[in-house]
Amino acid sequence: MAIRRTMLIFMLCALPLVGGCRQSESGPIGVSAIGGPPQLANPNLGPLDPPSAFLALAAAQGLIRFNAQGQIEPALAQSWIVSDDGLRYTFRLVRARWPDGGPITAQQVAARLRAAAAPASRNPLKPVLGAIEEIVAMTDEVLEISLKSPRPNFPELLAQPEMAVIRNGQGSGPYRFTRQADGSVRLELPRPEDEEAPSLAPAIILRGERAALAVARFDRQSADLVTGGTLGDLPIARAADPPANALVFDPVAGLLGLAFTQTGGLLGDPRAREALSMAVDRGAIVQALAVPGLQPRESLLPPGIEGLPPSAPPPWAANPLPARRGIAARAIAELAKGAPVTVRVAMPDGPGYRLLFAHLKRDWSAIGVTAERVGMNARADLQLVDAVAPIDLASWYLRHFLCEASLVCDPAADAMLAAARIAPNAAERRARLADADRTLIAITPFIPIAAPVRWSLVSRRLTGFRPNPRGRHPAGELIRAAP
Repeated sequence: MAIRRTMLIFMLCALPLVGGCRQSESGPIGVSAIGGPPQLANPNLGPLDPPSAFLALAAAQGLIRFNAQGQIEPALAQSWIVSDDGLRYTFRLVRARWPDGGPITAQQVAARLRAAAAPASRNPLKPVLGAIEEIVAMTDEVLEISLKSPRPNFPELLAQPEMAVIRNGQGSGPYRFTRQADGSVRLELPRPEDEEAPSLAPAIILRGERAALAVARFDRQSADLVTGGTLGDLPIARAADPPANALVFDPVAGLLGLAFTQTGGLLGDPRAREALSMAVDRGAIVQALAVPGLQPRESLLPPGIEGLPPSAPPPWAANPLPARRGIAARAIAELAKGAPVTVRVAMPDGPGYRLLFAHLKRDWSAIGVTAERVGMNARADLQLVDAVAPIDLASWYLRHFLCEASLVCDPAADAMLAAARIAPNAAERRARLADADRTLIAITPFIPIAAPVRWSLVSRRLTGFRPNPRGRHPAGELIRAAP
């Protein structure tokens, strides 16, 4: 451990871009987000990595935002009203301006939201935005969103960075940003016109960088926060032996597992897919990861989502692991007819993902299957899915396995999800979602393992940082305001 920690320190001190080793308690907050250079990117063109998501939440807020606890609060919308039937949300905007001085209008916001749900959009939230019927600007300051059926937690979608309000490369605030010569971004709140207004939050220096560099920077106290950590780079954070309570995990929900990406050959048979799933020792994987609160999962849906009864476990789940592997080995041998069986598994690089693959390789070897790890863009039989759910909707999980999204699918499940989208009431929606879940369980399109892992390194200076179920940490609340 000491050797690995020394290597991290050496990496940072050897780099000329880093200044002094101690971050001032009164200076800008240093944030290192794991990923590429932060960009105020159009989320309708594709996913945002952690640096760009942090920048979007700070400098291009939507109608609603998350607070430090992961709960929603007003942003561009100063208030909203929900109709009695839950189908219409009416938002009244604050008086806000773009960095060039022009007013932010309801028409501009409505156009951005419509673009996110448009047919050509590649916004990651597009599948769940299908619940929107219409978005209309009623006046310059009021807009209305109509839904096809009630979604009590719909406002949480509007707080995600994918719903950021951007125009001509400009963000809607509250922070303004300037690019620095070293590739970082400086975030600052505009100075209030009232000279007696409370002092502004400190500026933020946001960097996007590799996990090892971000962790080393934190270790040298040149950063106050490392964010965007995943299972893949968790061993890097642990190798630095951070101070007590500095390594913080967000209790996020979502999908961590393997999606089948081939329908031909042996894996075209659901019995073979089921055999691979039943052979996985999820308990051993979770124990090896040692993430507080993380639980193994055998179901596609997490327990209790949308008030659904818990998914019926697969028929094999009640058997002890040795018995399950015996059943799986016999199924593979029968289907393969004596031929060797090799599966190619697409995973990103990273020591945590390599650890996960080592467990899978061992587990499948026990049933006569050889596993090979390949890159995410290589041809593969299975591909890692490591995604945080943006909202507590069962449909977010199930829509990953629609026929338009997954080669292993069932048109009957598609029909059930379509019926759930327009269900007239919550009970009918739950019934259709449960039907779709049961249909997908029968064909095994996915091998669930656990919830995703998301971590941060947090200095004692950041008194406002709170782990939360959304894994979002607003720039303006990193330091708790003085009472």
